[in-house]
This record gives sequence, structure tokens and C-alpha cells, in this order.
Amino acid sequence: SSGDAATLPRCPAAPPPRYLFPMPKPFVIEEYVRWSDVDFAGIIFYGSYVRFFELAETELFRAAGLPFGTVFDQYDVFLPRVQVHTEFHSPPRLDDHLAVAAYIGRVGRTSMTIEFEVVRRPDGTHCADGHMVLVCVDRPVKAERKIVERIATGKAVPPHWYVEPWMWKGLIVN
Repeated sequence: SSGDAATLPRCPAAPPPRYLFPMPKPFVIEEYVRWSDVDFAGIIFYGSYVRFFELAETELFRAAGLPFGTVFDQYDVFLPRVQVHTEFHSPPRLDDHLAVAAYIGRVGRTSMTIEFEVVRRPDGTHCADGHMVLVCVDRPVKAERKIVERIATGKAVPPHWYVEPWMWKGLIVN
């Protein structure tokens, strides 16, 4: 009969998708939950996530060829945080091995947002995510200024570290 699967014409396989930009991939650091990171119950203290976020942020800048010491001295700026946000999903415990991904979520005229995702190794349990907003401040004047051009233009940070917020969650591969 004409409706049998064996007699239906086969569709050619679809070609692989082409992307204009590299697919997003996170900058990832790995770190263990230390004694100083946990509370009396033996689970991570909520404020300890800031340490993990700052480690990932610092190493992301270093990997891009812009260690903070260089940024501060060469461009005569500071990058203070004006916002830190964390959402908690599953609490890590003492000595858990964590992977922390950092992504550039947004670069504005005077500020930038770095997004973070934290997962437990090796099982990939999603522990937390969050973001920090950094503002570029002129060191001598202590006032906002246009963000360092090398960061704003993407010349320092690889384009696959700039990720739209709706894309970044779940990019860490176990």
C-alpha cells in the first residue's frame, strides 16, 4: 500500500546548522569548598559564593590578558561591584568540588555584568547562579567613566565569553 513506511520517499538529512558567531562556551574555574566557606551545619554559607564568583571573575580577566593589576594601573581605573545577586539551588558541602563558569552578560557605557553558574563535580548538580555588575571608576577622580575600550569592544575577551543572559544557564558540560 502507498502508506507503508517502506514505500515512502526518504527526506535528505538536514545540513548541520551554521552559526555566525562561535557557540557560547564558558570560562570555567574549579575550586573546592573550604572550611571557611561552610557554616555550622557543614553546608556552604551563602556569602561564600562571592569568593567563588570573584575567583572566576579574576581568572577570566587574567585569561583575557587583563589581570586586574594591569587594568587598574595601565588604565587608571577601578572596577567596584555595585550589585551582587545569587540564586541558590542545591547547597554544596565541605570539600565538594565545584566548577564555576563566568560569562560576560552585558557591557554598557560605564558598566559590565558578569554572569556565573556553579555546579558540583562530578555529578553536575546545579548549585547556584548569579551575577555581578561592575562599574568603571576613574581612580584619581573617583567618578564613573566610560568603560575601558579594550573590554567594551571585545578586543580583550574572546567573543564566546560574551553570552546573552537567556543563553548562559546550563552551559557547563559535566
